[in-house]
Amino acid sequence: MSGDVSGLGREEMARLSKELSDAGMLVDPYTRLLQHYDELVELQQMIVSKDKSLHEMAQEEKKETLEAIAECEREIISKLLPRDTAEKANAILELRAGTGGDEASLFCGELTSMYQRFCQARGWKFNKMSFSEDGDRVREAVIEVSGHNVFGVLMFESGTHRVQRVPATEGQGRIHTSTVTVAVLPEAVDVHIEIKESDLRIECCRASGAGGQHVNTTDSAVRVTHIPTGISVENQQERSQIQNREKAMKILRARLYDMERQRLERERRASRNKLIGTGDRSEKIRTYNFAQNRVTDHRINFSLYDIEGMLNGSEPLQNIIDQLRIQHDLDELANLD
Repeated sequence: MSGDVSGLGREEMARLSKELSDAGMLVDPYTRLLQHYDELVELQQMIVSKDKSLHEMAQEEKKETLEAIAECEREIISKLLPRDTAEKANAILELRAGTGGDEASLFCGELTSMYQRFCQARGWKFNKMSFSEDGDRVREAVIEVSGHNVFGVLMFESGTHRVQRVPATEGQGRIHTSTVTVAVLPEAVDVHIEIKESDLRIECCRASGAGGQHVNTTDSAVRVTHIPTGISVENQQERSQIQNREKAMKILRARLYDMERQRLERERRASRNKLIGTGDRSEKIRTYNFAQNRVTDHRINFSLYDIEGMLNGSEPLQNIIDQLRIQHDLDELANLD
């Protein structure tokens, strides 16, 4: 191939640029992998040494080197696997209190704060598009998260989150079970989602809930219903009908985009006769058991014992997401055509 690229079109240049970028991402883990292989050879020679202290030290370092090799191999596999183009997109994060009354609303508020801290730690923007709250209780939250590879990181959070704990108002110490549903949708950017005006029913109504003198004085709330699918989105976060309509339409586009992605994904998996849990909205994916200080992700049967750290949106949450990504990549690798 010659070095002259002047005759290439814009799309071809973009394709080659992406291939070059993807190949460059493999250089670092592959270089580290070769270095670890060299270290392993040296350690093997030390292990057969007659020097007992040298032998024990080499055995210990061998374990660390094998773990580093496994980590490099996972990183390389992850970068070689075909990715859903939506993984690089921003995301719409939706949380809704499920069964459990006030306790479910309290837990919904805690999960919302958990994701906010997690996103802020990664430098992502956390924009509340629609928020229904009463003090610490959150009945529903719709958030736009913007940043690098947002959907690819948060995509495994979709599903039903279950909390088991003794509510503050429980006098007999009985453990209650409550749920919150989480939906993570890729934002439909650079994707054409055709929505005909004739397919929409747009209703204006008065805002409700906490909000001071402005509430119930103007018809600023907007409800947009997509008639063919029955999907309905309501927004009353802003004081302007136009702004509320724009936000409602953005959420509607994301839901329609995700619906189509889900349909294609189901067809793809059905063609391989494969059944795995990857974010079905009705699926119980995770349990937060306060009495045992335990968080269990049921899709991979993985538990950790640090609920405080989890709800702080710190290392435990990232740890679970990493484990889910590893399992996802292994499943994808096993089912490559």
